[in-house]
Amino acid sequence: MNTEPKTTIQVSFATRDKIAKLAEQDGKSMTAVVDDAIRERERTLRWQRVAEQMERTRREDPEGWAEYLAEQDLWLGGPSPTERLAPEWEGVIAPPEDGRADQAE
Repeated sequence: MNTEPKTTIQVSFATRDKIAKLAEQDGKSMTAVVDDAIRERERTLRWQRVAEQMERTRREDPEGWAEYLAEQDLWLGGPSPTERLAPEWEGVIAPPEDGRADQAE
């Protein structure tokens, strides 16, 4: 049995009903659904910060950005022949129009 301390939060009836519906569909507790949503939001925010930091480096430190791309090419074997983003970046950052992440605007 889970002995973790608990508290009550106030949400609208609509939100409570949505959580309950998701919990029933997934066979989880309402707490587990909320925990999953929090983890997903934290993950999204973490990747947004990474994307922002990478963009800032590209813009403010072109030499450092070039070094990063050179090291990336060493690890990954050069740019993707399909010019796609890595799956973990899809939906998080938009690819440049010309398909190359190392080109300054």
